[in-house]
Amino acid sequence: MRRKETVTKVIGGDTFETDKRKNPVRLANVDVPEKGRRGAPQAREKLRSLIEGKEVGIETVARDKNGCSVARVYCGRESVNKKMQGEGKK
Repeated sequence: MRRKETVTKVIGGDTFETDKRKNPVRLANVDVPEKGRRGAPQAREKLRSLIEGKEVGIETVARDKNGCSVARVYCGRESVNKKMQGEGKK
C-alpha cells in the first residue's frame, strides 16, 4: 500500500525527508554516488527536481540499519526509483 506524503527535503541522490516521518526514506535499488563523490551533486539535484515539495507515494520494502525506510517511490504514476537508477554515474 502506498502512503502519500510530501517531500520536505532531499538529502542526497537517493535519500529524502517527508512531512510525516522522523527518519529519512531511501530509494530501493538505486545506487548513486555518496556525498563528496563525483556525480553526487548531479544526482541530488535530479532527485530534488523530481520530488522536492511534491506529494509522493511511498511503498516501504525494508528498513536499513539506521531505521530509514527503503522504498519504492512514485510521483503520480511514474517510478522515481527507475528515473534515478544510474544517475550520477555518467
